[in-house]
Amino acid sequence: MSPKIRVLIVDDSAIVRKVLSEALSAEEDIEVVGTAPDPYIARDKILALSPDVITLDIEMPRMDGLSFLKKLMRYRPTPVIMISSLAQSSCHVVLDAMSYGAVEVLSKPGGPYSVGELRLTLANKVRAAARSKRMMLEPPAPPIALRKPSAAVIAIGASTGGTEAIRVVIEALPEDSPPLLIVQHIPAVFSRAFAGRLDKICKVRVKEAEDGDEVLPGRALVAPGDFHMMLRRSGSSLKMDVKPGPRICYQRPSVDVLFQSVAEVIGGKAVGVILTGMGSDGANGLLNMKRAGARTIAQDEATCVVYGMPREAALLGAADHILSLSKIAGAICSAVEVHA
Repeated sequence: MSPKIRVLIVDDSAIVRKVLSEALSAEEDIEVVGTAPDPYIARDKILALSPDVITLDIEMPRMDGLSFLKKLMRYRPTPVIMISSLAQSSCHVVLDAMSYGAVEVLSKPGGPYSVGELRLTLANKVRAAARSKRMMLEPPAPPIALRKPSAAVIAIGASTGGTEAIRVVIEALPEDSPPLLIVQHIPAVFSRAFAGRLDKICKVRVKEAEDGDEVLPGRALVAPGDFHMMLRRSGSSLKMDVKPGPRICYQRPSVDVLFQSVAEVIGGKAVGVILTGMGSDGANGLLNMKRAGARTIAQDEATCVVYGMPREAALLGAADHILSLSKIAGAICSAVEVHA
């Protein structure tokens, strides 16, 4: 039997510590080895208990979670799941935390999850974090310029570690890039902050998708947390359906849902990209895109935070190319030029 995943819960709320502890203690493969109300107590417990995964609150007394995360990643790197309220200010801090090395984010109990959903979601995020490794960013690729416009659509899916992986890819694409459709497994509200951050640093325009949004060159649409996003044809244009629905592969939004819609609506005039993440969401969808004539790309194991979704795609033979993260933007541009 494999050893249990050892978790330390750091949160100033006794109620939250209790809810998280009870949710994780119900799992056979997870053990809550301790809790801490602030980073100073957490520091001592980390040294004493050597947890495999830490859940970390953003707002705490004596030292905020982001400051503690920076110190932790410098002196004792450990997989961290950020636990945050749904306040917009917290969303931006959480995205900072992801750039500093946190691997997952979860809304605090009382947010969008029922107790049952929290138990499943938290446990799966702990498992993903336990399997993760720190992202080792390669030197940035030179700026890319498209030789000619393309009518292709680029569909991208990611999960654990995906916020930074998506940034690396999108930041390298030119402002005249074909339309980009992005599904990142992320809670509601955080997706809007994620899109806003990408919009500030990328050449393409980026926004959280809304139902009926037109698919346009030079623009990326990010699926909102807790909603599926699907491509549809409307006369001579392409638009997005943003709808609720059952979880697919335990996820909403689901990469499979997006990829399948792209395969059905535009077939070969697409490029599919699957990036770092735990589980299998997106693998079947990428295979269907390939069968429909699309070019398909998966991130390689060496540069993934968690080599789950790309691995499943590779095992299915769904990926034309398996590439390091820094080479994916260039491969996308080469693929869309072929389709032009």
